[in-house]
Amino acid sequence: MAGPPLTSSFRDPSGFVYSRAGVLYRQVNRVFQDEFEAVTASGLYDDLTRQRLLIPHRTVSLELAATAEAATVLQPEPVDFISYPYEWSFGQLRDAALLTLDIQERALVRGLTLRDASAYNVQFHGGRPVFIDTLSFERRKEGAPWQAYRQFCEHFVVPLALMCRVDVGLSLLLRDYIDGIPLELGRQLLGSHSWRSLGLLFHVRLHAAAQRRYRDQPPRVVSEHRAVTAQTVLNLVRSLRGLVEGLRWTPAGTEWADYTADNNYTDEAARSKRDLVTAMLQQRRLQTVWDLGANTGEYSRAARATGARVISFDIDPAAVERNYRRVRAEQEEGILPLRMDLTNPSPALGWAHRERMSLEERGPADAVLALALVHHLAIGNNLPLDRIAGFLARLGRTLVIEFVPKSDSQVQRMLRTREDVFPSYTREGFEAGFRSAFRIDEAQPVVGSERLLYRMTAKDDGPSSR
Repeated sequence: MAGPPLTSSFRDPSGFVYSRAGVLYRQVNRVFQDEFEAVTASGLYDDLTRQRLLIPHRTVSLELAATAEAATVLQPEPVDFISYPYEWSFGQLRDAALLTLDIQERALVRGLTLRDASAYNVQFHGGRPVFIDTLSFERRKEGAPWQAYRQFCEHFVVPLALMCRVDVGLSLLLRDYIDGIPLELGRQLLGSHSWRSLGLLFHVRLHAAAQRRYRDQPPRVVSEHRAVTAQTVLNLVRSLRGLVEGLRWTPAGTEWADYTADNNYTDEAARSKRDLVTAMLQQRRLQTVWDLGANTGEYSRAARATGARVISFDIDPAAVERNYRRVRAEQEEGILPLRMDLTNPSPALGWAHRERMSLEERGPADAVLALALVHHLAIGNNLPLDRIAGFLARLGRTLVIEFVPKSDSQVQRMLRTREDVFPSYTREGFEAGFRSAFRIDEAQPVVGSERLLYRMTAKDDGPSSR
């Protein structure tokens, strides 16, 4: 039996995504069938999938439909991990914007258009952004403006401009404004920056003013002012492309961006740690590994070498950006860098808390890496060790975790500016805290350091889940 539409797929009357027996399907409703067939006949789908710009699908039996309104049922290629724009680095959001513009330009050439330009239509799959909403295309109506223009600006232009012109951390506004950062708010936050760039002046400041001007006008009056040719829309898309390509951010000057190169590891210790991580992960056949506190992803690549798909999380936007740039430069298909504050991880958001999944809902992973992390949580954020253990046990079945003692220079640096109120932060206290949620399988010293590497198994991980 088919399940109901996915909780993130209910707003569009043209169709929805659902699962049946663990397989993902997209239903095309009869109300949208003519548009869907026109898009298919145009050759756009073949062009986009051939260029790996759109997620491919195959048409399956109508017997697999979820409801009687179905005209066609598609089985799309599954995406390994669903991520959200507020978790992306600057480069990821910028690449997603450029992908959307590229697709809109290709659609316009065929007399089609994107009817929406949501950042949530993009996922990162195989190391690159890919468009996932097959039903976002329709035939362009003569004289019509690009109805997704405002949405594109609020999902992409405003956040990108804020990230590179004001503060990169403002991307987290997308968590509160899941329908895009409003143009008017963007104009206010950008301040004089929206005057200094012709693109920002036009697409943010003047665009916001136009929205205010026509906000209370009848639809007929608005449409009279917006009748445009296909070439005008194409020029708009190319203007947006020039603006987005000109928005750049250099990943430097943040707290942990240079941490990998600025720690107390000797070359011998670094080799020992990498070898231990690889050996511990190879104890089980792993499909997915979540690397928590991954920095620029050195150990994510050790995990990837075992054959697992790796989600590489870090709180630092510069570290995530550098990691992503390496993924793109080296065409690494099995690593996805994402920004994540583990003390305040992505929550469930949207209507009824069901449109966007929490971090925990997207797990559990087969294994979790937590290297040089626990002291930041326990000492830097006053989190009890047993609570850290409980959270990590919900994220993954196997845990490879590093214990960094108080004598370590990195912990000493943290304690210089605060009172040591952590008497239980010892090897014995660490093991006792983690035994509340894990079975400790082994503990190995990192050669050339005082650190220890542990492999643990979540206590509820029975034989059936191995």
